[in-house]
Amino acid sequence: MISRHILPHYRIAVVGAGAVGCYYGGKLAQFGRDVHFLMRSDLAHVRKHGLRILSKQGNVHLPKINAYATTEEIGPVDLVLIAVKATANAALDTLLPPLLKPDGSTMLMTLQNGLGNDESLAERFGPERVLGGLCFVCLNRLSPGVIDHIGHGRIEMGEFSGLPLPRTWEVQGEFKRCGVVCSVMPDLGLARWRKLVWNVPFNGLSIAAGGIDVSRILADEDLLYLTRGLMDEVIGIARKLGHEIPDSFADRNIENTKSMGAYRTSSLIDFLEGREVEVEEIWGEPSRRGSNAGAEVGRLETLYRLIRRLVRERLEKPDGCA
Repeated sequence: MISRHILPHYRIAVVGAGAVGCYYGGKLAQFGRDVHFLMRSDLAHVRKHGLRILSKQGNVHLPKINAYATTEEIGPVDLVLIAVKATANAALDTLLPPLLKPDGSTMLMTLQNGLGNDESLAERFGPERVLGGLCFVCLNRLSPGVIDHIGHGRIEMGEFSGLPLPRTWEVQGEFKRCGVVCSVMPDLGLARWRKLVWNVPFNGLSIAAGGIDVSRILADEDLLYLTRGLMDEVIGIARKLGHEIPDSFADRNIENTKSMGAYRTSSLIDFLEGREVEVEEIWGEPSRRGSNAGAEVGRLETLYRLIRRLVRERLEKPDGCA
């Protein structure tokens, strides 16, 4: 692998400039990094008015950012932050090639939910390019170019191919220098299952229980019981696959969720706004891997089938709305 430059001199592309892409790309741009955003529906507005991040940590207005309609306009970069929904992964086959340097040094860092995203990138573009990232953050896109940072913001990252490399620490350090808490994980698989302990119940029940925020899940005795049961099941699957997660991790997740207030999960917002929901990546694939490993998956499989049905039913309605 070709040695890296010092990261502040990198060209960075953000593919998937929704709430996650705009927030993390915006944090890097705020500190003077050379960031280039691929945008579609928000492009004209952002070119005229810039990008705003509203946060209790301090509001940020970037009046001028590098925003483009195509990756051909951006050209080759050193680091690509991939924040598209996993349901749009097929589009990466055409979006990413214009961003890749001929010498093979471009890093592809996924900031996506669920399982299978790293593997998909590695299969199509080479495992040596791929970094995995997990975002623990509460964000909503309020309007074009306006992101509401409700809380948290930590990134856990690692190498798809194995143990951390010098470049892994360079990327981590750069996020930290730009105000983002970032940790390097020696076991990316473990990190993904730890995140699923939260994503599976809260993203799932927010849809299945009728479109509710996380505070209402916590306040309902029955839903809280289901939440804990789903968490325990995900932990059990992870253990069967060789990823040790303590039982106390479920309690810690529930306690941390209390500080989120009336937060609406990203899957719920996608569902309510008629967009594709990451059904397979968050619920389907974990259930299949658990079943293949001989783990108990009854609750997860039930939730997966229910959400899949609700999404299908919504799509079959004439107006495409729930």
